[in-house]
Amino acid sequence: MIHDIVSAVNGVLWGWLLIAMLILAGIWFSVRLGGVQIFQFRHMFSLLKGSGQHDKAGISSFQALCTSLSARVGTGNLAGVAVAISLGGAGAVFWMWVIAFLGMATGFAESLLGQLYKVKDGNGEYRGGPAYYIQQGLNKRWLAIAFSLCLFLGYGFIFSAVQANSITDALNHAYGIPTLHAGVVIIMLAGVIVIGGLRGIARFSEWMVPFMGISYVLVAIGITLLNIEQVPAMLYNIITSAFGLQEAAGGAFGAALKHGIQRGLYSNEAGSGSVPHAAASATPNPNHPASQGYVQMLGVFLDTMVLCTCTAMIILLAGGSQGEQMEGIRLTQDAMAFHLGGGGNDFVAAAISLFAFTSVVANYAYGESNLHMFKLDNRAGRSVYTAGYLAMILWGSMASLPQVWAMADMALGLMTVINIIAIVWLTPTIVNVSRDYLAQRKAGQTPEYRNGNCEIQGSTEQWRDS
Repeated sequence: MIHDIVSAVNGVLWGWLLIAMLILAGIWFSVRLGGVQIFQFRHMFSLLKGSGQHDKAGISSFQALCTSLSARVGTGNLAGVAVAISLGGAGAVFWMWVIAFLGMATGFAESLLGQLYKVKDGNGEYRGGPAYYIQQGLNKRWLAIAFSLCLFLGYGFIFSAVQANSITDALNHAYGIPTLHAGVVIIMLAGVIVIGGLRGIARFSEWMVPFMGISYVLVAIGITLLNIEQVPAMLYNIITSAFGLQEAAGGAFGAALKHGIQRGLYSNEAGSGSVPHAAASATPNPNHPASQGYVQMLGVFLDTMVLCTCTAMIILLAGGSQGEQMEGIRLTQDAMAFHLGGGGNDFVAAAISLFAFTSVVANYAYGESNLHMFKLDNRAGRSVYTAGYLAMILWGSMASLPQVWAMADMALGLMTVINIIAIVWLTPTIVNVSRDYLAQRKAGQTPEYRNGNCEIQGSTEQWRDS
């Protein structure tokens, strides 16, 4: 019965509703923000300078970027790309690129709002996200509560189960380790890190994410160079498959579009409302909400345009293509073994374990940020939440792949629908705050936000006395 309900909800959400919403929202913000992902492309990199500074109430911009990348860079990059190709063919990669390009503008918008409407919790730490900007910016508490519940379902519980599923499956495929045993180890390691809260997760992320990301990219570049003569044909295959131009394509266009966007969103999370939680926790440098928009826009680019592309190249250069059933991390492992021999399985098993584990701990932080919405940011509330989170990791480590992904798609879809409606509703605020930032830069000033600089919707508690 649960499976039937999940399938019915996903049929509505992913039967072109979310695809249309994400594409239209990406185009909307790209236009309203003046092509921010194009004309401010260099500027988003420049903000990494000095991004390690923070005060006692928050984390640094670099830690916020790494924390958001921890949640993004997981199964979506290795298993998710494999799922997209196995169900949608090579053309799905093209639509992953499209949704990432448009998603950079959407990610800018939601992260700006996360920073603008942040609050301080009972421990004096910054909290924020869609529930907060829905409540303070739109004064719609019922909608804020609905988003928080969807986020708890998704990031608090189901998404960590997805990550655990990929880790245990990869280790079982490579070394025959029982999934239950691997699941117990994941719970123990995750428990040690999440006890430290957001700060502990941020410290872990800022060291682990750069190391694993750079290592993976270097291996992918090496494989591409060794197969450079196949790259033109591979790119041609991606483009023609994306539009169903190949012979006997049948429903190839629809499959490529659907699965490319679906898995692209799961990977970069732009528009889903997850990343604003990390953006809100940062002490921005410069001290302006728009700066976190640019930093997190960079995260979308690195996640999909760089890391997902690396996985796609590895799979397609090994001859991977659309099949009759969903394939996850094992397709990526087999492709890597094709290129590197026996060491390929070992490398992917290590990569997915690191990538997915960082997502497991970052997902906890997103759920914890919403405890404040329900006045549960206390010891009892955190204990109950942590117990449920760890239990879902154990379940996910032993569940079947289609079952876990279906529940993850439902949670992500519900979150995204609510968040897209909210940020489009808050467009005047996003545009005004962005223009304020650019006007100060144009005047040769270091941007600094003050209430009254520009017209915004609702109230901004944290910036009131700035």
